[in-house]
Amino acid sequence: MRFATVGVKISGVDAGMVYLLPYLFGLNLYIARIISLSSAIMVGYLLHRYFTFGGIQQGCFYRQMAGHFGVHLSGGLINYGIFSVSILLGHHFLENGLFLSLLPLLAIWIGGVIGLSFNFFFSRKLVFQTETRNVGITP
Repeated sequence: MRFATVGVKISGVDAGMVYLLPYLFGLNLYIARIISLSSAIMVGYLLHRYFTFGGIQQGCFYRQMAGHFGVHLSGGLINYGIFSVSILLGHHFLENGLFLSLLPLLAIWIGGVIGLSFNFFFSRKLVFQTETRNVGITP
């Protein structure tokens, strides 16, 4: 449940930046999405480290951060692909108006649900491990 709670918070960061960056700086929607997704991954790492998996910390901050970015970059590519396809299809099938203005938000959430599932599984297994692994060093 905590993983999903963090997911909601980082989707707020992601969606907010997707709307603000083009509005404030005139960025292309796809460039804004890359920046927003990268920012959301960083915020997500900090929230997951201290909130979601805080009681089971093992490992160096920087190693976990690198692992987190590796896992979430893969999930982010899935998310970005779904986002891009959703935007393209939405522009093809929707007329101008409210639905088209909400399209980036919908695309973020569709990609986010799938990315969340991928990221949870691999974060739990690869980044925030619950047991120590014996790497062949005997005392």
